[in-house]
Amino acid sequence: MNYQELMHSIIQRIATGPDLSKNIDFEEAKNAMHGVLRGEIDDVQSAVFLISLRMKRETMEENKGILAAVLEESNKLKVKVDNLVDLGDPYSGYNRSIPVSSFLPPLLAELGLPTVIHGLDSVSPKYGLTHRHIYESLGLDVSHTTSDAKKRLEDSNLGWAYVDQKSYCQELYNLVPLRNLIIKRTVINTIETLIAPLRGNNTHSIIGYVHKPYPPKYAELADFAGVNTSLLIRGVEGGVVPSLRQKGLMISYKGNQERERVEIDPTSLGIKQDLRAISFPKSFDIKHNIKDLAEYTTNLGMAALSGEKGMYYDGLLYSSSLIMWHLDMAPTIKDAAEMVRDKLDSRKALERLT
Repeated sequence: MNYQELMHSIIQRIATGPDLSKNIDFEEAKNAMHGVLRGEIDDVQSAVFLISLRMKRETMEENKGILAAVLEESNKLKVKVDNLVDLGDPYSGYNRSIPVSSFLPPLLAELGLPTVIHGLDSVSPKYGLTHRHIYESLGLDVSHTTSDAKKRLEDSNLGWAYVDQKSYCQELYNLVPLRNLIIKRTVINTIETLIAPLRGNNTHSIIGYVHKPYPPKYAELADFAGVNTSLLIRGVEGGVVPSLRQKGLMISYKGNQERERVEIDPTSLGIKQDLRAISFPKSFDIKHNIKDLAEYTTNLGMAALSGEKGMYYDGLLYSSSLIMWHLDMAPTIKDAAEMVRDKLDSRKALERLT
């Protein structure tokens, strides 16, 4: 394939203004993204391609085509577990609140749900505090290959893993400098949380969102990616942990079919907080104090896994309970919450932090 000729044709069609821009089909989107990932398209045209799609708004066929290309370039492995939880938190991290989700994997593993979480060091648009920063602060190895992660997930004494984008898709990781130059969010930010580089016999994608139209789109893309179920949680900063202060929404999907839509209320689980999330300490700046913020987060996470009550404990309790309910591990969210409390108070999840 002549990627340059294809991209020339595509840009002529998608970058002609708000009224005249035309959509491209699945195969064109997939092949164009292959050209970008394989370095066949220069940075200028790659940036124009991604920005133009964003400006005209990507169609589902375009999203699927780009996701298909990334899936084909990614190193994916099958894990010998019945149910695998895939946590799809934003790769650009958190720039206003402390992420609770970094400590969900060992807790879910202790609850009998092998869990993988993935990400990278830093990327636009947020350049926020990421799971990689936090695991580095804990002294954990963040350079696991997908084979290493597979072994950890199949080890019943561990049952969780972090895998970096650089490990499962070097070609996508190579686009980080270009994405930083683009500055704004592109289709890559949408699809990278859906790749699910490790797959169990059944794989369950847990995805955070902010804007109301996103759940059915994410569910359709997750189904296209080959996961069995997805849970869409309206979470803080687009993550998988909801507000601890107000009612929210989660939507459970099997394939791309909505299974149940649930209004969630933290007070129903005994969570009574005045703030929606844990804010960054005023003395820390996201641009200059990443390591301090990561250490601050690890201290809160370790305390919560030790049974210490507070907002971090409540965040772990809340999100884990929703995930347990989605996977039919408990008949109600309240029942799931009791199971999670027992594990948090037992401190056993701490033993998995290696």
